[in-house]
Amino acid sequence: MKKYEELFEETFPFWEELCDEKKNYLLNNTTSISYKKGSNVHDAQGCSGIFIVRSGCLRLYIMSEEGKDITLYRLHKGEMCMLSASCVIQSITFDVFIDAEEDSECCVIDGRAFSELSESDPAVKIFSLETAVSRFSDVMWVMQQILFMSMDKRLAIFLYDEATRTSSDTVILTHEQIAKYIGSAREVVSRMLKYFSNEGIVEVSRKGVKILDKRKLRDLAF
Repeated sequence: MKKYEELFEETFPFWEELCDEKKNYLLNNTTSISYKKGSNVHDAQGCSGIFIVRSGCLRLYIMSEEGKDITLYRLHKGEMCMLSASCVIQSITFDVFIDAEEDSECCVIDGRAFSELSESDPAVKIFSLETAVSRFSDVMWVMQQILFMSMDKRLAIFLYDEATRTSSDTVILTHEQIAKYIGSAREVVSRMLKYFSNEGIVEVSRKGVKILDKRKLRDLAF
């Protein structure tokens, strides 16, 4: 219980405003769940709850009838997902899937419990809506890239953002993983990385993609 309380203090700006009864209600409706790499966390419609990643990485995506998927965003340590709880944000009418990209430990708040709290407390409601809007902005950014940007620009943005996020010049991902994250094919990513390599922007090896010229990569991205 104590570990959840400390996590909620860090995650929810409204936490200190809640009365003890509401705090305990949320704490009593929270569990810890471990997911193995490759396992499905949330499958299409339903209210799986509010996920807070404590370790590992989750990937949220949509899928076509033909089985082609598009990554909307990934969740890393300390990040939260509201789109898996349609009972909280009822305007969510599209199906989303969530898989564990790594062995992951998550804190899961029961969606209906959070929904009840949201309906009774304006601060919780506002937080829920603001969080959903922020994630929809991420989704629209992904769609904008896929619809309007060239592949070299999309790849450059991904590599630059990933290097910035991890504070490393080496992106430790396979070509297939990169392709999955930017909504492309592995062959296309491999071909574009070879072009980047010939231009002296990156160095490709089994260890991943090492960025040699970050300024040139940034110019290409932005």
